[in-house]
Amino acid sequence: MIDSLYAQHALLPDGWAQQVKLSWNAAGDLLQVQANYVLSDADQNGNLAQATYVIPGMVNLHSHAFQRAMAGLAENAGQHGSDNFWSWRSQMYRLALHITPQQMQAIAAQLYSECLRHGYTSICEFHYLQRAEDGGLYANKIATAEALLQAATQTGIGISLLPVLYSHADFNDAPLASEQRRFATSVRDVLDILNLLEAYRDGQIEIGVAPHSLRAANLTQIVELLNELPSQRPIHIHIAEQQKEVAACLAATGQRPVAYLLQGLDTAQGIDQRWCLVHATHLSASELQALAQSQAVVGLCPSTEANLGDGWFDLADYVKAGGRFGIGSDSHVSQSPIEELRWLEYGQRLRSQQRHVIHSAHLSHLASVGDSIGIGKSSQSGEFLWQAAARGGAQASARRVGQLAQGYRADFLVLDETHPNLQELAPQAVMNTLIFAGNDNLVKEVVVGGKTVVSAGRHRQEAQIQAAFVRCMRQLRAI
Repeated sequence: MIDSLYAQHALLPDGWAQQVKLSWNAAGDLLQVQANYVLSDADQNGNLAQATYVIPGMVNLHSHAFQRAMAGLAENAGQHGSDNFWSWRSQMYRLALHITPQQMQAIAAQLYSECLRHGYTSICEFHYLQRAEDGGLYANKIATAEALLQAATQTGIGISLLPVLYSHADFNDAPLASEQRRFATSVRDVLDILNLLEAYRDGQIEIGVAPHSLRAANLTQIVELLNELPSQRPIHIHIAEQQKEVAACLAATGQRPVAYLLQGLDTAQGIDQRWCLVHATHLSASELQALAQSQAVVGLCPSTEANLGDGWFDLADYVKAGGRFGIGSDSHVSQSPIEELRWLEYGQRLRSQQRHVIHSAHLSHLASVGDSIGIGKSSQSGEFLWQAAARGGAQASARRVGQLAQGYRADFLVLDETHPNLQELAPQAVMNTLIFAGNDNLVKEVVVGGKTVVSAGRHRQEAQIQAAFVRCMRQLRAI
């Protein structure tokens, strides 16, 4: 079976095209993307679905789904003395000690449906809540992982599930604290989980790994894990998020975190396109350049990084060096890619007191060495931000998503052409308006793997998912 959609305007890899026919197979892969398609009489008589503005879906490259249950609940000032990332983390640990696999599915389904409604069509789930409440293994070792996959299947979002290696509380192999007991995994545990999850892999699901951080997994463990990891699987790691982490790494190893990771992996297991370094907030100039040259992706989560007081990544210099980036919602204080991209650009503007900072950095890179990420020389900041983040997220997910092209997944958004913000616009202005104007959600329909999961701005199972989430939250708040 082949399904099709005709778009008056579609954002293709090399920019906006007109009169585009998208066709995909029953597996959800695009078979044809044909611009300047002439509608036949049969097409115009209603045999071909039509839309005005179609853009590729966004990839959310960093998620801890269970933290959606505490979004907005950690904002009581003065409860922990000087509030910072570390005091927030203590509150997160308390939540993590009580969530059951069934509750995790309810929370994840709510989150994933929200992400879909706002324009994410894929998510990378950095999954470290593996064990039962007492710290023992579930009889089914992948009980919590399956809960996340069930939520993804229920909602229709594509997922790259990343079981986490989490063995230590800090550098020098410090033992885990009691409140971290549900996270504990060895290399063997992670490999066992990978093997048990192998049967789930298909067009909608990929399985990778995530050494939690250099605090939680030492280099020997990371190399051991990578030596057993099938090729082309995604590898994610938190790194250099906080100044305290950088200082601890310097004290333990004599090097900053990214430099230590880059040097510590041998040639066969070096940092490359498989890797996503999440946050990477506090880098030296040499680390920034080396990371850009590695062709890894930096995973930036501006709403969470702002919420936790992490700091600003030096994105302008990184992009000038040809660095690749994507966005994630991390702790889920926001589920909107629009908000992440605004924070991303506006943060750079505030730091530099300039405008169009990230796109100007890209144009500077183009002028010096050419196009290393395949986006070209659009003059529109919004278009560049969306395309670059979607490409970076796709690379981090290790799935063929993030662009409307033959052989990629049929993951796309139909924008609400009736909204006042999109009236009388040239297509080239649509992405600027989408990202930088107003707060209404302009996503009308969402198609993932060729299946419509959001219509008229509502998820297909919205009422059922919300009811389960409310029951779950009532249970957790009663603890």
